[in-house]
Amino acid sequence: MTIGLNEYLMLSAILFAIGFFGVLLRKNTLIIYICLELMLVAATLALVAFSRYNQTVNGNVFVFFILTVAAAEVAVGLAIIVALFRKRQTVQVEELNALKN
Repeated sequence: MTIGLNEYLMLSAILFAIGFFGVLLRKNTLIIYICLELMLVAATLALVAFSRYNQTVNGNVFVFFILTVAAAEVAVGLAIIVALFRKRQTVQVEELNALKN
């Protein structure tokens, strides 16, 4: 049994949709951040699938750049969330309204 491009793209779309609705529906900033990472992984999976389908390495090279940027993004994002938690003692989006008003 071989897995074709359509199956990879379907999985990528499902992962992206889960991440998208997680960002829209969740209230915890850490969960929102994880959902954003899930959306990034879904896009990466689609790039790898297209690269494999076209028998080129362009998508794989692009994925290496994405993973490098994602690693830096994780460090910065988690640092911001930890700093926010230390200052406000919460990570709930509804209670983070400093720019409101």
